[in-house]
Amino acid sequence: MFIRTERSIKEFMQFYPIVSTLVIIHLVLWLICDFLQLPFAVQLEAWGSGNNFYIYQGQYWRLITPIFLHAGLMHALFNSFALVLFGPALEQMLGKYKFILAYFAAGIVGNIATFLLGPPIYISVGASGAIYGLFGIYIFMVAFRKHLIDQSNSQIIVVIFVIGAVMTFIQPGVNVYAHVFGFLGGFAIAPPLLTNVRPFSPWRNKRYKNNDGIQFDPNRWKKRRIPKNVYKYAFWTFLAILILFGLIGRIF
Repeated sequence: MFIRTERSIKEFMQFYPIVSTLVIIHLVLWLICDFLQLPFAVQLEAWGSGNNFYIYQGQYWRLITPIFLHAGLMHALFNSFALVLFGPALEQMLGKYKFILAYFAAGIVGNIATFLLGPPIYISVGASGAIYGLFGIYIFMVAFRKHLIDQSNSQIIVVIFVIGAVMTFIQPGVNVYAHVFGFLGGFAIAPPLLTNVRPFSPWRNKRYKNNDGIQFDPNRWKKRRIPKNVYKYAFWTFLAILILFGLIGRIF
């Protein structure tokens, strides 16, 4: 569910177009706003950041636009990695439109909470509220829709959520309001979104066409004997690297 089995970036983009588009937006905006610092892009970043003072003045689009912007490369990369790891399963399970609704609803809830509860002069950017909304949906599945997620993936979600929750409150510069209320937003919207949803399956992505001579070989995985723990160790190693980055700098 959280181990990527796609054979190429092209295949990943084909199977998960919404997640892919969001990641591309993250990185392109970082490139033109922070790295190249193009004049129009710098202005775009100033226009789109979540600024409580300007929201008080009626610039309500700032409750949405911060979801696309990030404070530096590590910020953009970490949120993009989190989206690549945890977004695809939900995109397949919910479908494109429900996934978009869940992602932006959670992000907007987090930004509204930041506006209502944060200081009058407070600036924030980042997709963390939306990503924590995805965690909220997963935690709802773990608690109330156990048939949609197996035990091993449930354990992964719970462990990562606990780590994220702890670091939310101990890491400086974190938008706590976005994390907490983004999670609650995702948890709250989960019941209607998960109605008539099937569990994630990598095989549902596979499209085999009889007219091109390509057929599924049921013994494929028996021929390629890969140790069962390889992917598991790779996942936890990758997670440890991300946590290390979080400990030495801002995560969200």
